Amino acid sequence: MKQLVFGIPKGSLQQSTQQLLLKAGYRVEFSHRSYYPAIDDEQIDARLIRPQDMSRFVEKGSLDAGLTGADWVAENESDLVRVCDLVYAKQELTPIRWVVAVGEDSDIQSIEDLQGKRISTELVNVTRRYLARHGVEAEIEFSHGATETKVPDLVDAIVELTETGASLRANRLRIVDVVMESTTQLIASHAAWEDEWKRSKIENLGTLLHGAVLGESKVGLKMNVPKGALQKVLSLLPALRNPTVSNLADESGCAVETVLDEKVARDLIPRLKRAGAEGIIEYALNKVIL
Repeated sequence: MKQLVFGIPKGSLQQSTQQLLLKAGYRVEFSHRSYYPAIDDEQIDARLIRPQDMSRFVEKGSLDAGLTGADWVAENESDLVRVCDLVYAKQELTPIRWVVAVGEDSDIQSIEDLQGKRISTELVNVTRRYLARHGVEAEIEFSHGATETKVPDLVDAIVELTETGASLRANRLRIVDVVMESTTQLIASHAAWEDEWKRSKIENLGTLLHGAVLGESKVGLKMNVPKGALQKVLSLLPALRNPTVSNLADESGCAVETVLDEKVARDLIPRLKRAGAEGIIEYALNKVIL
């Protein structure tokens, strides 16, 4: 039986990836101390891999495909196929950022002020290229963890990952600049991409995962609308495409259904009611396939 060897990121992305895969239609179970998750698709052989290592194993063909951050692909300078971007992280459905941060009281105000300074980071190669683009020479050392605690006593600045900036603020750090933004990516080896069966399997997986990400931020709305209020209600509705409109059985009005951003629905629903909509139902979506 043909199988796709697929890497699932271990660590901070593990739980959110498990939830995303479930929405995409794949049930994944992790066993204590096991690096071989169980997945309810016999055509997928899942492996639990640190995101920092994922692109290297995919590039070498040890894995056919995997999920990891664009940051680690860039750090490892991996030669592979980037199938699709999936904008999800540990806490939010937004890209994460790698930033230059210094102590609140530091004299460093710009990138140029890093000249000759000492910087600690896990993202050494990306940071080195970033400084080179700005014509800055500095000492860069690899951080084995607890990077935020090293400023200002051990180093002058850090390049650190942040989603909300809360951890940096808690450690009395100030952001000077953004080195790069990163999203989670579905990546594949060139060998797997050239294999017709594996490519089809990876593309199917990408379609479902991307649909699951879109589904996280959108909701469906259903409502009944008297015919006299239909045009007013339709004028209020944003949609991926035109809303679906069908006549009610008694021909007294229409049933209207649409998909929209969840953050829009909160303010929109009272307006729809005032415009004449009735029986408004908001429902969650597992996947939205464009």
